[in-house]
Amino acid sequence: MTATARWPAGPAPHITALSDPPPGNVPAGSAGSGPEELAEMLLTAVDSMDAPDVVFALSRNGHRLIRSGGTGTPPDLPRDQMRYELGSASKTFTGLLLAHLIQTGRLTGGESAISCLAPARAAGEHPITLAHLITHTSGLPPLPADFYPQALPRWSTSPYAHYSRDQTIAAFLRARPRHSPGDRWRYSNFGVATLGHALAAATATPWETLLTSLVLHPLALTDVTLQPTPDGFDATGHRADGITPTPAVLIPGFRAAGTVRSTPHDLLTYLEAHLRPDNHSLAQALHAVRAPVLRRGLRHRHTHTLTWFRHPTSNGPLYFHSGATSGQQAFLGFHPPTNTALAAFATRRFRRADTFISTAYSLLAQEAALTK
Repeated sequence: MTATARWPAGPAPHITALSDPPPGNVPAGSAGSGPEELAEMLLTAVDSMDAPDVVFALSRNGHRLIRSGGTGTPPDLPRDQMRYELGSASKTFTGLLLAHLIQTGRLTGGESAISCLAPARAAGEHPITLAHLITHTSGLPPLPADFYPQALPRWSTSPYAHYSRDQTIAAFLRARPRHSPGDRWRYSNFGVATLGHALAAATATPWETLLTSLVLHPLALTDVTLQPTPDGFDATGHRADGITPTPAVLIPGFRAAGTVRSTPHDLLTYLEAHLRPDNHSLAQALHAVRAPVLRRGLRHRHTHTLTWFRHPTSNGPLYFHSGATSGQQAFLGFHPPTNTALAAFATRRFRRADTFISTAYSLLAQEAALTK
């Protein structure tokens, strides 16, 4: 079973063994990568990806190095100036928003999601809380049961486009989880989507407004958008063949779980805030999302914060989250002891032989192993 180092509200969840997506191995410590060597490593990572557009962006001690390329025709804009879909890495924004609402006293994290979304209904003896939703311990499945019939005909292009906010809330209110809240970790887009609607209900403010005013503006994230835009800056995703384009992701009912898109530069700004929290008005929340809140798996091998996957290295913890839409993939990670962050993007959905996540993870882990 598990222990918790810091839990925002209520009892610690007890987690049984389930598996993560395989991230790759943390290499042994090294003497360090100089600027030229690091640039070559980034370019090698870019060239190894069979995708139309690829960007690897790294920040170390505030100095940024970005390399891009791809198998497709170069777009009209430089690849490092385009906005990429983050998919599930968007959850780190929703988690930071919740942490800020907790740290500022507007919420505790222990609120019942049912009480937020349907105040007239009894919450029950062991309700699903907001903290359960963000940490994937709610007992909810990855997606609602009624999601699949409408999604299957467009599964490889736009499965979320026709599933609304009201459908998501209704599915949550009739859900009967197999496990009690806090008993098991099970990754759930459904849970984090519900959290977004619960935060909006609890604060009487739309999720998009909350995120923009409380997270994006304070961190000076000027290139983040929460829906497709017609300005020509949005990168075009591609199916697994790397050739067939996919439409921009639309997820009206699941926005809190996967709608963020942004540029490599803005996402390095976002990760740099996590590296040096004390320089920001969101300092308390940025510190909070680095604290481990649950452990799971054999010998408690997998550690999670309110927002991030947290893995040990020989030089302190490494934090990361990946994401995918129908046509794009993203990786965000940072390592505070070496003041290093990495953001990586590819405009192709790797479904079988997915080397993108393992390449990005291993590159960051190698830099994390450097001597302080």
